[in-house]
Amino acid sequence: MQPQRNEPGIYTLILSLSQADQIKVGSLGVIDFARGFYSYTGSARGPGGLKRVDRHILVMDGIKKTQRWHIDYLLPYTSLVEVFITKTTQDLECSIANALGKRLRPVPRFGCTDCRCQSHLHYALELQKMRDAAAAAHRAAMI
Repeated sequence: MQPQRNEPGIYTLILSLSQADQIKVGSLGVIDFARGFYSYTGSARGPGGLKRVDRHILVMDGIKKTQRWHIDYLLPYTSLVEVFITKTTQDLECSIANALGKRLRPVPRFGCTDCRCQSHLHYALELQKMRDAAAAAHRAAMI
C-alpha cells in the first residue's frame, strides 16, 4: 500500500484473521475472534491525517508497539487486505461504522469509547461480503 498523506479523512481497514483466537483488548478484556475478515473504521481528521493508516500498518508489522486504541491490540494478529478511504473534513466515521453494522456482525463496544455507536469493528466470514459492505458504506457517506 502507498504511504498516506496528511490529508484528513475516514478509513476502513479490511483485515484478515487466519485462525480463531482469544485476544485481550485493553479495557474490553478478552474477546473471542472468529477466523475471517474484520473491518475497522476510524477517523483521521486530526493532525497527521491519513498517516494514521500508516501507523496502523507499523503496529500490524510489529514495528510500533504502542497500544493506544482497541485496534492496536488486534492488528498484530491480522494481515491487511485492503483500505477504503474517504478524503473529507466531515465527521463521517460513525455513519460509515453504522452502515457497516447494518450488513455485518459488530464486535460490541470495539473502537467506540468516544461515541454511542455499537461498534467500529465488524466481522464477516466472506471477503467479498466485507468489501461490498465497506464500499457501499463509504459511497453512501458522501451522498
